[in-house]
Amino acid sequence: MSHANLMSNYFNPNLVYTEEDFRCHFLMRRHVFERLLRDVQQVNPYFRQKWDRAGHPSFSPQKKVIVALRMMAYGSPTDLIDETHGMSEPTCLDTLEQLCDTIV
Repeated sequence: MSHANLMSNYFNPNLVYTEEDFRCHFLMRRHVFERLLRDVQQVNPYFRQKWDRAGHPSFSPQKKVIVALRMMAYGSPTDLIDETHGMSEPTCLDTLEQLCDTIV
C-alpha cells in the first residue's frame, strides 16, 4: 500500500505533489532521481523488482532508493523509516549499504 501511495503521489501521470514538492522532499529534481534509479538498477540487481515465494512483490526499487536517500540526506533513523515506509531496520541498513556500494 505504501508503494501505491508513493507512486500516485510522485511518479504517476496524475501527481498529487508538484515537481517543486518532489525537489523539497527528496532534495533533487525528479529527472535526476529517475536517472539515478535507472543507473543503479542496471548495475545492481538488488534494486530491481523481485517477488517472494508467495508471489508478493518485495519493496519497490523506488522505495529502496528513496529510503537510502532519506537516510543520507536527513540522517533519518531506521525506526522512523520503519514507521513511515514499513521497512525494517536490517533492510534499511542493507539498502543504504547497497546504494552506497553501487555509487562508489
